[in-house]
Amino acid sequence: MDTVAETLTYPIDLDEALEQITRAAADTVPGIDAASISLTARNGQIETLAPTDPVAVALDEIQYALRQGPCLEAALREPWVQADDLANDHRWPVYGARAANEFGVHAQLAFQFSSETYARGALNLYANEPYGIGQETHLIGAMFARLAAVALGWSRHDETLSRALHSREQIGQAVGIIMERYRLDPDRAFAFLVRTSQAANTKLHHVAAALIKQTIDHAE
Repeated sequence: MDTVAETLTYPIDLDEALEQITRAAADTVPGIDAASISLTARNGQIETLAPTDPVAVALDEIQYALRQGPCLEAALREPWVQADDLANDHRWPVYGARAANEFGVHAQLAFQFSSETYARGALNLYANEPYGIGQETHLIGAMFARLAAVALGWSRHDETLSRALHSREQIGQAVGIIMERYRLDPDRAFAFLVRTSQAANTKLHHVAAALIKQTIDHAE
C-alpha cells in the first residue's frame, strides 16, 4: 500500500499509478491471481486498463461482449460482485463456463468505484481456485478499488488544471499582442480583451486563442 501511495503524489502519472494498483492487488490480495480495471465511458463503452495478465484482458473482453459477468455488473450497477464458483454460477452461465473451462479461472471479485459522475468502473480480481475469497480478500480488495478511484479522480483534476493553465497562458499571449499592436499598458490591453469577449459573447480564452491564430496566420 505504501508503494502504491507513492505513485499518487501530485503530479500523477495515471498509467503508472493504475499499473501499480493492479499489480499490487494481484500480488497481495489473498487468493487473487490476476487483476484489471474496467472503465466506462459516456457512450457506454467499457475499456480495460492496467491488466496484470493476458487472461484478465481476455476475460474482461468476454464479459463486455456477452454483457454478463462480475466485472460488468460492478462497473455498471452493483457496489461489489462475487462469484465463488464460476463454472456453476447460474447468474452468468455462458461466461462462467468459459472462464473456468478455457482459462482456468474459477472465482472472481469486482468492486465498483466512481471518480466522476460519468466515469464509473470496477477493479476486477480473478482467482484460479474456487471458494478462496474470504473477508480479508474483501477488505484489502476494497482498499485497492478506492485507490483506483483516487488515481482517476486526481488525474481528471490534473487535466482540468492543465487546461486552465493553458488558457491563462493564451490570455497572456493575447494581452502581449494587443499591447504591441495598440501601444497599451497591460491593464488597458487586458480590459480591451475583456470588452471584445463581452461584445462577441465569447469566452475570454477563445477570443485569446483566435487572436493568437490570426496573428500567426498574418505573420506567415
